[in-house]
Amino acid sequence: MASEKRKKADSDGADGAKKHKEAVFELKSDAHCVTLGPNTNQALGIAHYAIKFLEGSLGTGPDEAVFKRVELFHTDSVVCGLSAIAMRTNAPTVLREEAENYPAPKTKYGANLFGSKKMVHAEKAIVANVAAVREWDSNGTVFGFNSKLAGHTAGEFGHNDFYPVVIAACTAKGFDGKKAALGMIAIDEIRGRLAEVFSLKTFKLDHVVHGAIASAAVYGALLGATPEQIEHAIGMVVAHYIPWRAIRAGHQLSDSKGASAAISTEVAILSVKRAMGGFIGPKDIFRNQEAIFRFFKPTKGDTSPFDLVLTHSGNDFAVMGMHFKLGLYEHQSAGALQGLIDVLRAHPELVGNGQSTDEKAPSTHRIKSIKIVCYEPAFGIIGDPAKRDPHTRQSADHSMVFIVSRKLKHAIELGKDKIAGVDNDSLWKNLFLAPVDYSKDAIFDPVTRSLMDKIVFEHGGKEYDDKYPDGIPTSIVITDVDNKVFSSGMVMYPAGHARNTAANLEMILDNKFRRLGELAVGAEHVEGLLEKFRNLKGKSFKDVNTLYSHIDIKFAAEALE
Repeated sequence: MASEKRKKADSDGADGAKKHKEAVFELKSDAHCVTLGPNTNQALGIAHYAIKFLEGSLGTGPDEAVFKRVELFHTDSVVCGLSAIAMRTNAPTVLREEAENYPAPKTKYGANLFGSKKMVHAEKAIVANVAAVREWDSNGTVFGFNSKLAGHTAGEFGHNDFYPVVIAACTAKGFDGKKAALGMIAIDEIRGRLAEVFSLKTFKLDHVVHGAIASAAVYGALLGATPEQIEHAIGMVVAHYIPWRAIRAGHQLSDSKGASAAISTEVAILSVKRAMGGFIGPKDIFRNQEAIFRFFKPTKGDTSPFDLVLTHSGNDFAVMGMHFKLGLYEHQSAGALQGLIDVLRAHPELVGNGQSTDEKAPSTHRIKSIKIVCYEPAFGIIGDPAKRDPHTRQSADHSMVFIVSRKLKHAIELGKDKIAGVDNDSLWKNLFLAPVDYSKDAIFDPVTRSLMDKIVFEHGGKEYDDKYPDGIPTSIVITDVDNKVFSSGMVMYPAGHARNTAANLEMILDNKFRRLGELAVGAEHVEGLLEKFRNLKGKSFKDVNTLYSHIDIKFAAEALE
């Protein structure tokens, strides 16, 4: 009965598309993109795109540089996740323990937790793994900005949280590394392009919605779902499971902030499973007047509020415009951190002769005050007055004054002789912000708190706002004890930003990968760990099948608090 109902629903969906007399999608003349117009069924179009892209029937496919970039983002996400698990952080630990109670045979719906050979239900492995990836808030970021297309600069955030979805599907279906890499590129492409055309944060919705839609599309495509089944799954995600930014509000943030992507992805995978089992979800969800898109951005006629342009060939993929964090910090603080490094490199005397970590030791630094000027939404999110007094790690890593003060403390401890003459890349490595910088001891460290008290954080107004999200417009001005003023000038593209061409990105990232990898598996095994994730595109099925499961995580004796 369910099968007959499903067939009828799929037929109805096809008939509906014909009534609109519009193609589900069409190839652009340059043969690099597909365009899903606002008067088409975009949910069904995303499904067709995902299936055809993964089977290689849309053009020539991504250039080698795209595969290399997604490999770096994937490695970044894994070392973030493994180190968070190893340090027994709360949400990943709770979700891993929960997943252990849902064992699954090795079927299309089974997957591995990081560092475990035991198969559990896919959605449970994915919620635990994605939560671990996101726990430090240190993996990649999308800004939702595409200057090449009018109206594609909505500026929605998003992060490279969703790769465990692809590995779970590839493990179940026996796909190799190239298929895995294509799946990751597809997830980043769908969520990245949605971020360009619809700003969820404007309506107080959480940015993970775009990632959940992408996860449903790509997981379904990899598992062999029909386009109509994927459309049903996307419809269920949007109709049943919309998270609000309430999870990111409040004086002190909770586990929900870091686990939001994971929980939304869990329900996305569950929606795919239900759709493949015969459940019929809402169709044509982007044109549904009662769904979030047209509800918050009403349109005339039977259209969605945007067109969606998805790349399938060449190098102009969304992942190529995404931003790397070079340590643990909120991405919107990157401009201030670059500005701080620029000022200290030019004037190392500001940090003094080096200072003990003992707060009772006399201070040798010469800093009287610091002014940071930034754009909205950075000022509203990481400049929230509540963030001047963070009590939790989740609040500290969203506090501009804390992040900058912690990096500055490391510079003061080094002293002017160890900063003078050091290049930009080396200073990013030497002042690396690690998980321990967000421990309880660090959050309430008296030296860090004294530096926080010296900071004034201001909104730069239109001059700054107009330059975001093209860049991260930020300036930092340090006044010394003699009232001399030292300014960074406006920083637009800090190291790690996709449009930064000055920094040696791979060298700085290698430092990050090793620092976090050592926390996960120990210094003696970190090179072997990183080798597992190199040349993702060239991995065999056997390599992919053991990519997450065959890792010996070295758990810390005590949880990081």
